[in-house]
Amino acid sequence: MSSAVALGFERERANASQWFRSLRDEICKAFEQLEEEADPKLYQGRAGRFEFTPWKRSASEDQGGGEGGLMKGRLFEKVGVHISTVYGEFGENFRGEVKGTEKDSRFWASGVSLIAHMRNPRVPAVHMNTRMVVTGEQWFGGGADLTPTLTDQRRDDAPDAKSFHAALKEACDAHGKDYYERFKKWCDEYFYLPHRKEPRGIGGIFYDHLHSGNWAEDFAFTQDVGRAFLKAYLPIVRKRMIEPWTEAEREEQLIRRGRYVEFNLLYDRGTRFGLRTSGYIETILSSMPPVAKWP
Repeated sequence: MSSAVALGFERERANASQWFRSLRDEICKAFEQLEEEADPKLYQGRAGRFEFTPWKRSASEDQGGGEGGLMKGRLFEKVGVHISTVYGEFGENFRGEVKGTEKDSRFWASGVSLIAHMRNPRVPAVHMNTRMVVTGEQWFGGGADLTPTLTDQRRDDAPDAKSFHAALKEACDAHGKDYYERFKKWCDEYFYLPHRKEPRGIGGIFYDHLHSGNWAEDFAFTQDVGRAFLKAYLPIVRKRMIEPWTEAEREEQLIRRGRYVEFNLLYDRGTRFGLRTSGYIETILSSMPPVAKWP
């Protein structure tokens, strides 16, 4: 029996991990549909399909695991949509860095995460994740953010930025009148490259340690964030995927992807958490774009 069972919240943990899987399935289906819709005049080759790879955190004992989903297609140059449910104990080098582990190093964590890098530089890259974590405490976290790769799309008043934020604001407003402004500010501060003195993209929302005292309400909000992601992103892709691009725009995209790599390797807490909990390296680092440049 895993030591994580003693942490409690068994029913809640089961409901959350099951829902994260269902969201993964819905997202993958929608992304494969976009692959089918891509104009063969702009996107050569066959439409991509997700390949799923199950993994275990430990070969010798039950510490959970997950399933990596990766698609390399004609519209989606590289997209990963992954689920995991892991548990066990943090090592001494990580104990105390996660909320609730100061005295007890046991943990349980489940979630879904994705990052999409698009072949067409006119279609923004996107990231989303939602998760539930149980230690000595329990909470939800997650969010979504958009990373346009062209200068004229990286303004707060750009059409894609406005529509993306509007969908996330609608989800936030249904649960807390201060959620959107609070979580937008958190996202802007988190997805920032201090060594470059520039944001990673045009933001979105980011939240962590959400524990209002009402588990069902916090879970409902997290579910709405997942649903809002599809509502926010799919129309942007369909609008932009029909636009042809130039070599100069592709070059700008590759340079912007370099900034993405810098953030994920230097600052991203999810990358650090995955590596320090013996996660599956191929899914943890699938956020890296297939091609990038540092001129």
